Amino acid sequence: MKSTVKMTDGLGVLSWRPYLYRMHMSQPLMIGSEVFRATKQRREHPLGIPRVSLTTDLCRLLGWVDDRNYIDSPRATKLDLADFHDLEYIDAVEASEKLGWIDPALAELYHIGVNGNSIFDGMFRRPATACGGGLLAANRLAGAGGAIFNIGGGQHHGRPDRASGFCYFNEPALTIRALLRFGVERVFYVDLDAHQGDGVQDAFLDEPRVYTLSVHEAGRWPMAKTASPGDLGTVEDSGPAHRNLPVSAGFNDTELELLMEVAVLPLIQDFRPNVIYFQGGCDSLADDPQSKLMLSNTALWRALAIVSDAAPGILVSGGGGYNPYAVGRCWAGYWATLNGFDIPASLPEPAQNLLGEITWTHRLGRHPERHWLCTVADNPRPGRLREETKDMLRKAIRQ
Repeated sequence: MKSTVKMTDGLGVLSWRPYLYRMHMSQPLMIGSEVFRATKQRREHPLGIPRVSLTTDLCRLLGWVDDRNYIDSPRATKLDLADFHDLEYIDAVEASEKLGWIDPALAELYHIGVNGNSIFDGMFRRPATACGGGLLAANRLAGAGGAIFNIGGGQHHGRPDRASGFCYFNEPALTIRALLRFGVERVFYVDLDAHQGDGVQDAFLDEPRVYTLSVHEAGRWPMAKTASPGDLGTVEDSGPAHRNLPVSAGFNDTELELLMEVAVLPLIQDFRPNVIYFQGGCDSLADDPQSKLMLSNTALWRALAIVSDAAPGILVSGGGGYNPYAVGRCWAGYWATLNGFDIPASLPEPAQNLLGEITWTHRLGRHPERHWLCTVADNPRPGRLREETKDMLRKAIRQ
């Protein structure tokens, strides 16, 4: 793939620079599981929608995945999970799934059954399987490099002793710890979710072998609505091996590409990681109801392409995303990007039928947009480079 970017106004070289991105030599692998089809949140929950199974089905109907490049995810054991999480908390999550309830005192202690961290059939098995996929990916990448898409992963808010932000276990933290344990020297974590990757950042604040970087909407949870310099997720909330790049509502494709080129890629190149972990949450899309960012899925695919060749190994995961039509199409596009597949101008009839069968109780789901049903790629959403984005990038580059 080839791309160019014009960098002006004091943010970079005043010229058009071409970049070539080679695909990884080994065949990319997709990790998924039928547990994500068999269990899900209640319909009224923002995550009560098909995501992992929808992505897998869409890729199969497009001829992009089969038994040769698909691996069924194992479920992480409690011992595996205890590498990052407290065992008492793990037991509480497992018991809550089995019993369908939790003692109010434990609910308050572990944040289970409150703040959107609902109790449902699968609340232990689903995230444990996502973590198992991450551990499997870590084992393979540590030995041979390459590219892996662990669709169900990316739960970046989970804390060692409690649930947070719909995340019961922190798959990226567990996976990165496994990469280090398996002998990987340096890991660079890139998070494009609309919500700041606070759980992963805090997990590695004192670990020089891991660099964490989060691009997220300014003022959106877990950030404070009126953040002061140095608060969680601000540009000033940065250190030797962590960086935050908060962007304002309306953030567009043009701004994301420039940000990736002038602020993210140079950091990766300086850090020289063996593995990049790319958290591909897509609630930053214009079609997502949980943020006010205005990106197309093609911009997120472009962001992945920019960094995909910067390390011998790359692990892509899912993350946030609350419009099922947007999630399935975006994540399928990540898979196409890793493989170099051509994106069809229109979907074949079986794929259109798959998307047409989705039931989404959100008001936006009552009358789905035509492009949600007929295409993989969104129309690009270019825009002007706004002053607030320039200011943020200047601060980031100076640090």
